[in-house]
Formats: sequence, structure tokens, C-alpha cells
Amino acid sequence: MAYNLLKGKKGIIFGALDANSIAWKTAERIHEEGGQFVLTNAPIAMRMGQINDLAEKTGSQIIPADATSLEDLENLVEKSMEILGGKIDFVLHSIGMSVNVRKGRHYTDQNYDWTQKGWDVSAGSFHKTMQTLYKKDAMNEWGSIVALTYMAAQRVFPDYNDMADNKAYLESIARSFGYFFGKDKKVRVNTISQSPTPTTAGQGVKGFDGFIAYAEKMSPLGNATAEDCANYTVAMFSDLTKRVTLQNLFNDGGFSNMGVSDMVMDTFVNNQE
Repeated sequence: MAYNLLKGKKGIIFGALDANSIAWKTAERIHEEGGQFVLTNAPIAMRMGQINDLAEKTGSQIIPADATSLEDLENLVEKSMEILGGKIDFVLHSIGMSVNVRKGRHYTDQNYDWTQKGWDVSAGSFHKTMQTLYKKDAMNEWGSIVALTYMAAQRVFPDYNDMADNKAYLESIARSFGYFFGKDKKVRVNTISQSPTPTTAGQGVKGFDGFIAYAEKMSPLGNATAEDCANYTVAMFSDLTKRVTLQNLFNDGGFSNMGVSDMVMDTFVNNQE
């Protein structure tokens, strides 16, 4: 159902790879709600994904950008304002990558060059994006910036590896930069901490299927889907959340406040018998 929540609003969406990705679902929902946007992803990700299909479907243009490159980001912001005909109202940062995870290196045996690369893509890029928007005064007042994160930033999920550290850093950047963006430009900055979601990126984590099943049993409302996250992000981009900033918002069916659930206990007890 569409409510025209984003009519007349313009933005940039990072990270749409394929129909499974949260950024992709969010782009579709923003389009349904009347928002316009530019799509962007790293050139290598664009070759792997189907972003052209999404652009066609939503009447959007694509600007390739390496989110760790200030030069690319400056070009992205300038071109986006040209294409969209003015300042930006919303930005979705939906990118993360760990070379250590991808290449099966254990947390206790990291290749630090890979660690640094993963940090730069997953967290440093968020600061660089906001710094570029801030310096170019590219955001409209009451604009909204959202980055996607995961609860491994606060709690231990052993196989999430150095991505946990990246997400903790990402959330800290959201608060720290969010202060300046709010005070100086009336722009809000938040992170959405999403349930484990079967995206192309998420499935690179070892034991992911088992963990999705566990989270489903732990959460009173079950796992939040990519579409649930898209809807929440639309709400965060709308004028209905104008005073929400510096928050890490859990969209996880209640998982983050659970100690244990009946369903998990039943499984555990049954396995003991």
C-alpha cells in the first residue's frame, strides 16, 4: 500500500545489488511512495548485480562510485543534484564487505590489509559520504540519512568476524556526524539494526542459515524481512520522523531484548533428551 509519504523528495541509494538486497527493496518502496533517486554502487558490484533492471523499473539513473573514494563521492553528489534538480532529502547507506569473511580468515587470524579494506568500505565510506554531503551543503533541511547495521555491533556473534567491528564503528560515526549534521543543517542521521536477512551479502557469513532459524525462534514477531526494513526506512525518510536522530533503531522482531524464548528452550530441551 502506498501513502505518498515521499512525494517530491529526492535522494541517493547506495548498495542495490539484486532483488534480494535491502537497498533494492527500499528503492522499490521509495518509488511507490513518490520519491525520486539516483542509484549508486561500486563498478565491480554493478557488474555482479542487476542494477540496470532496478533503474529501468524506477525511472532512475545510475552513477557508479567507489564509496571509499572522495573524488567519486564528490562527483556522485554533484551529478545527483544535477539529475534530481536540487538538494538531497534522503540517503541510504547499504554497503558492507569483509575480505576476511569472504576468504575464510578467522577473527583471531586476520589479514590486516583486508581488515582495513573492509573497515573503509563498511564504515569509513559512511563518514566520507556524509562529509562530502556536509561540505557541499547538499542536504535539504529535515533531510534524513540512514545506514544499515547489525546487532553484532553490541553482542558477540563469532562468525560475523571483523564485520562486527565495522558495524560498531559505523554506528559511532552515525552518532558523531549526526550531531554536527543536526546542529548545523537540521539533518537527521540514524542506523537501522536489521534482523539477519538472506541477502547475497549476508549469505557469505558462515552458519548463516542456522542463525536465521535461531533468530526466528528467539523473536516474538519473527525476523524482519528485507521488505520490513524497506518500510521502516521509508518511515525514517518521511516527515513523520523529523525529530528522530542519533538513534540505532532495532528492526528485529524483538530479538534484541530477548534473553531466551520458549521455542528456543523447547528445541534445547528436546535435543538433550
